[in-house]
Amino acid sequence: MARGLLILPRYQAKSQLIRSGLSSYPYNPTKFLIFSTSRTLNYVRVLRSCYSIPQFDSVELSKSKETFSKRMAMAGLKPHHRIAVGVSGGPDSMALCLLAANWKTCGLDVASRVDNDFVDGLLAIIVDHGLRVESKNEAEVVQHRVLKMGIRCEIVHCEWIDGRPKLGHLQEAARDMRYEKLLHTCSQHRIGALLIAHHADDQAELFVLRLSRNSGVLGLAGMALTTQLFAAHPNFDEGISNSILLVRPLLDFSKQDLYKICEGGKQEWVEDPTNQNTIFARNRIRMSLRNLSSSIFRSELQGIIFACRRTRVFVDHICQTLINQAVTVMPQGYAIIDLEILNPSEVLDICLSKFLTLLLQFISQRQRPVRGSAQKLLLDYFRTYPCKSSFTAAGCYLCAAPGSKGTKIIICCSISSTLPAKMESFYVGFLGKQKVHISNELPQIIENGKSYYNEMILDISNVHFLSTMSSSESILTEAKRVKILSEPTFRSLFSMYKSESEKFQGKTKLLSDSTSKRVDKSVKVNELGHGQIGHFMDRFLVSWEFVNGNNDGCCCRFGQDLVLEVRHMVDADWMYLSELIKSVNLDNCQLEQAKRSLLLLKSIPVAARRSLPVLVNPEGGVVSIPSVCFNICKCLKVSVEFNPRVPLGGGYSSFL
Repeated sequence: MARGLLILPRYQAKSQLIRSGLSSYPYNPTKFLIFSTSRTLNYVRVLRSCYSIPQFDSVELSKSKETFSKRMAMAGLKPHHRIAVGVSGGPDSMALCLLAANWKTCGLDVASRVDNDFVDGLLAIIVDHGLRVESKNEAEVVQHRVLKMGIRCEIVHCEWIDGRPKLGHLQEAARDMRYEKLLHTCSQHRIGALLIAHHADDQAELFVLRLSRNSGVLGLAGMALTTQLFAAHPNFDEGISNSILLVRPLLDFSKQDLYKICEGGKQEWVEDPTNQNTIFARNRIRMSLRNLSSSIFRSELQGIIFACRRTRVFVDHICQTLINQAVTVMPQGYAIIDLEILNPSEVLDICLSKFLTLLLQFISQRQRPVRGSAQKLLLDYFRTYPCKSSFTAAGCYLCAAPGSKGTKIIICCSISSTLPAKMESFYVGFLGKQKVHISNELPQIIENGKSYYNEMILDISNVHFLSTMSSSESILTEAKRVKILSEPTFRSLFSMYKSESEKFQGKTKLLSDSTSKRVDKSVKVNELGHGQIGHFMDRFLVSWEFVNGNNDGCCCRFGQDLVLEVRHMVDADWMYLSELIKSVNLDNCQLEQAKRSLLLLKSIPVAARRSLPVLVNPEGGVVSIPSVCFNICKCLKVSVEFNPRVPLGGGYSSFL
């Protein structure tokens, strides 16, 4: 696929919204396209009154534009930034296209707008999942509509190499594939921000859904305004970004607002018939919320979500402060926590739990939080001072740092822990032959967004739910006590929570029974060839090549087609180094290298050594331990760098 924005045929007719700025239009029936399960596209005429959409006047227009502009600024975005929009063709994403195009057009100077019929620096991306025979035609229909709005539009097709996902995992697999395709396309076009059309109604549905899952106050904060998204399979070419900023600028807009924006812009959209299927929890919740549509209920529901978001902002700030002050990350892939600086007994449970979760996720590169009894045991472990024991949790091994007398704890990756089935332990790419130096807007966008955090000083007296770790009932009760929720709203939310919670628990038991019998015993060999670069356990970048491009005269006689295997260090590896320095067959240079490597290895805690990468030949013989600068032969150049796929803290996010 070519680099740069895709230039498509010009369309003379742009959206009415972009030309006139969401003007009011007289009432008339609107044609909606509904995708059916057959190959035929069925056009159905639906009167506007079916959606109870009032006329869109200039006051509403002004408020919509102002709200959208404010949210874009809070995300750190400015009209000159290169931006992509995820488009499905529904009213949410079509309204987002209209608002984004209008915001960019009004914000750009004249010179940058008149070069062609397309809005400068704006790309719409449609992901065709390819799970239905009609999907290709449907994507083309939506693309045509987006092009008429004056927005460049690209369709990305999914390929299911391992076959169609199973029904129970279909939604999750489709979501993962969709975001991977969106991120890859943004990376190709050097785009740092991707707009997604999640809105206030989605946020309300997610609140009730997570309420039923006992997600705790941090989970009830819902979707962030901005979230940094990282590629599952990084691109190793220099100049290619492996992350984008996911931005949700419509979180202050209701579904009805978005319908009105589409109507005002004379923009057609599609309705997804699966949204009516009550087998999905979100659809059931959506219908329940629709029946509770009083202004008081909606206002109070948004009020408790806002209170949870304030708590999330406060906790995130505390955690970042603790990371900066008490954590040292070592280049060998482990972390050291200074308990005297951390003073865990004085840290709130909710803050300490989140802080430790961030550390464990970073070291293990697994994004599952610690929950339940394991969470309590972990808190107790850190509050036992000095540390005199070890602890295993979430793919990590914890113990007192050697020589610290229990005042410091090390966290390292536990190799003996079972890996998640979907976790890629090794990903191979090729080293870029040509360096690409292209300006990346993402760092500046993030800095712009952080400026809002710096200006926001939260008074702890105005932060609620800090003492409620996970119980949904306790959070609702506290919200009623501090008068965020009235009695009727409390009863309605509590009823939905209990109903969905019972359904979820029943479903969880069925899934647990069906999956507990499946055991994957396959062992993956991590092979790495000359000139390749591997991402080992999503943690270490490893590469090797022959010095001067060949191995002429090398006593080891490695062939040019040599493929090495990358594995974890085992006890026999450092025993091998100890025996090697006693060998009489080494020259002085090799002997000194072996001694230096063994000395460096001894400086690394034993628990942390076991996660280090080691390169071995096809016969299993040690070729290199790059973390301690050991190579069996001088004809090889091996490099290693601790470069986790997801950084400490999970990347930038904003819950403002």
